[in-house]
Amino acid sequence: MRTVIVTDVPHPDADHVERLRSYGVATIHEALGRTGSLGPDLRPVQQGLTIAGRAVTALCWPGDNLMIHAAIEQCGPGDVLVVATVTPSGHGMFGDLFATALRHRGVPGVVIDAGVRDTETLREMGFGAWSRHVSPQGTVKASAGSVNLPVVIGGQVVEPGDVVVADDDGVVCVPRLRTGEAVDAAAARAAKEDATRAAFEEGELGLDRYGLRPLLERLGVTYEPWREGR
Repeated sequence: MRTVIVTDVPHPDADHVERLRSYGVATIHEALGRTGSLGPDLRPVQQGLTIAGRAVTALCWPGDNLMIHAAIEQCGPGDVLVVATVTPSGHGMFGDLFATALRHRGVPGVVIDAGVRDTETLREMGFGAWSRHVSPQGTVKASAGSVNLPVVIGGQVVEPGDVVVADDDGVVCVPRLRTGEAVDAAAARAAKEDATRAAFEEGELGLDRYGLRPLLERLGVTYEPWREGR
């Protein structure tokens, strides 16, 4: 493992970041061909918060948050800190003190493939946290890792400088060089969903809008009237 702190990571297009934030995780994931999700196990400690920003990555040893301290120095306004561990960790590696330092630097939230603690305080602060665990177990500061090298969470590679979007549905990563494509695809997906929503509000059924009746027939599904005792 390389023990290095990479500085001056390029920024994605700021307008693209804001537009992706407005579309949300599920729409972006679907729009990009159901790719980019960091998996179902990363859950928010709060509700009703959506963040999006440049990924600043940290790779730590389990139960050791030294490199989070190092990563904070590399964070700036609008960034999202993304933390992975070399092997699985259930430790509470991130809490309100880290959040205080990050908030001072304009960072709206953290995504961590380990544990967080001080969750009530994080909610009171309005600081976003998406984690695999919630745990009071403490950590040490003893082992070198890396900052701003690629990390893997839920099978998804997160490169420093990618756009990370997180909301109540989870977390999705958009490669920095694909943000324009993602914006266009998400806009088209959102427009399609708006049209479908309007049709459903008028009473149209998904069976008809999506042309599913022939599929039911091909699958051998039949309609039969109700009979008592069947």
